[in-house]
Amino acid sequence: VISDGDLVVAESGAIVEYIVRTYGGGRLVPPAGSPAAIKYLQWMHFAEGSAMLPILLALYVGRLGAAGAPLQPRITSELANHLSYMDAALGGEDFFLGAELSAADILLSFVVEAAGARGLLGDYPNLERFVERIQARPAYRRALERGGPYQLGR
Repeated sequence: VISDGDLVVAESGAIVEYIVRTYGGGRLVPPAGSPAAIKYLQWMHFAEGSAMLPILLALYVGRLGAAGAPLQPRITSELANHLSYMDAALGGEDFFLGAELSAADILLSFVVEAAGARGLLGDYPNLERFVERIQARPAYRRALERGGPYQLGR
């Protein structure tokens, strides 16, 4: 949740969109009507609507111990589906829309970091390189300096 004056915005996707539209000055978003605009929109929704779900399920079900064991094969399968899709989509590109960072990459970076925190990136070298590029960015480092390190639950 963020507040900007009297406005309070919840939900990560909405927060990223608000910041980009309000303060981005046309950066981090492809031009409306461009072929990349639909790809951008798809990745923005994929991050939380699809990719994050199996990671959260793995976290929650993992806390159930033996009671959650019957769900693990399905969760593992969905994690592999999503991570392999993302890894293939990156291919040899630096970011999901190509050579330039977009707000979709910022949203997706959390998904990839969460997967990495669970030790799930070993089979996905493009995702490993992606998160390394994100974490090497000066803005990422400044954000951690300002907000402090965060820990992703296991």
